[in-house]
Amino acid sequence: MTTLDPRIATRLKRNADGLVCAVAQQRGTGEVLMVAWMDDEALHQTLTTRRATYFSRSRNRLWVKGETSGNTQQVHDVRLDCDGDTILLVVDQTGPACHTGTPTCFDADSLL
Repeated sequence: MTTLDPRIATRLKRNADGLVCAVAQQRGTGEVLMVAWMDDEALHQTLTTRRATYFSRSRNRLWVKGETSGNTQQVHDVRLDCDGDTILLVVDQTGPACHTGTPTCFDADSLL
């Protein structure tokens, strides 16, 4: 396991499972594509490879976005919110972002 840069690690506020919420946003349009979770290793791999890497709670392992579907996220910027509890990934999405095949995971009808 690779260690996350301590300057970044100390700023993160993780949940009880050691995870931080990660929001993927389309570069250029600002459209919110999806929300997932990252642990320190996923964030380190994302920063190192510039390929969005998340922690799957259901599979209990890391997954690189698009590793099986081909619907990848090339990371152009990574930002941490002011509270340190949410990471913003600015990405170029290839193919649909949602596992349902829709362009974003927020294509559903408005709740209002």
